[in-house]
Amino acid sequence: MTTVQDPNAAFAAERAAQIGNITDRNASIEQRRADFSRRVATGKVVPLGGNQYRVNDPGSWDDGEVWTQASANDIPMPQHGLDESLGSAALYTAVPAWHELGNVVPGGTTDVGEVLKLGGIDFEVVKRPVLFRNEPEGSNLIMPDQFVTVRDDTGAGLGVVGGTYMPIQNREIFAFLEDLTGQYGVLWESAGALRGGRRVFVSLRLPETVTIDPGGVADEIIPFIVSVNSHDGSSQAYVIVTPWRPVCKNTERFGMRDASARWGVRHTRNAMQRVDEARRTLGLSVKYFDEFAREETALIEAEMGLAEYQKVLDDLWTPPDHDATKRARTLHNTRLDKLMEGWDTNVARLGRNAYAAERAITEYCDWGKGVAPRGELRGKNLAARATSVLEGSDDLLKTKAHRRLLTLTNR
Repeated sequence: MTTVQDPNAAFAAERAAQIGNITDRNASIEQRRADFSRRVATGKVVPLGGNQYRVNDPGSWDDGEVWTQASANDIPMPQHGLDESLGSAALYTAVPAWHELGNVVPGGTTDVGEVLKLGGIDFEVVKRPVLFRNEPEGSNLIMPDQFVTVRDDTGAGLGVVGGTYMPIQNREIFAFLEDLTGQYGVLWESAGALRGGRRVFVSLRLPETVTIDPGGVADEIIPFIVSVNSHDGSSQAYVIVTPWRPVCKNTERFGMRDASARWGVRHTRNAMQRVDEARRTLGLSVKYFDEFAREETALIEAEMGLAEYQKVLDDLWTPPDHDATKRARTLHNTRLDKLMEGWDTNVARLGRNAYAAERAITEYCDWGKGVAPRGELRGKNLAARATSVLEGSDDLLKTKAHRRLLTLTNR
């Protein structure tokens, strides 16, 4: 029987259970506080101060996320992160989201104008000069070659950009995705805004599915195409192929983390005309999906023991010499512990094969390794991690692992 890998449903179910436990009216507020206190005491939730708590639970979707306590009498809750500057959550979706917010159109709609309006992204972004004063009571001066990006509906400033920066308008994204896929009048899966409109996402579901090991595990991966655009100059505009349908900041982050392919473009005058380049980079063809399924099926058919997995890890991360520093040995051992934990988890579902090994290595690269936030991301570990994945920092390592594991299929 085919197992459909739809992480969206699994995430929604777990989050609904979390919310249910937190808001269970059959339990007293004292009981719910006691339950949360136990999570703090066991280290699964870490107080950060300022009514914020970080989840420290590698077995959950929310590991690393920050939950917020609205008031002293409330239980901390996960946050959706959607833009609410217009008074309601900026989200359109074809499937109800875990937070039960936004505008749901069952089955989706093909009307771009409707999606823009329901998703809270029916606005344009304009550039305005940066003004400053040398003296508090002095006249306004203009900063050369610097501009503020501004929402035309709320007048909110979104970021400061340079003179060559050209906003990519929200409506342009829809036309670009239609040109990219060669599908017109498509059903849109989701669209919305985060961080006051600084970040916007749009997604559609591809008609192709990828079935790995049809006669065995039969994992069917449902691919979505997601466009993520920033209006504050913080990143390029990206298009990714991913199994995630974004409906909040978590799923937007997961989409970036688990992207099987990505294409990015700077905000320049002709950015949205580079359709052919994006199509080639993303591999949007039946041939691409067939080849992907063939290679992954070959991996799942390649039996692999623990010793062989350890050898692959040694090829990817050279063990420290005997005279290495204590810190180097500790870092290496910590990495191995996480990779072994990932191996055990994936073997339990997939069996002892190269596919389970690849999943363990990829999960470590995307979510297990440490990050070192710098600059404006200092102190924002999740944002730094998401940026690292978005920019493909470990793509070469993942490719090396994939090619190394494919050698096991030729035995």
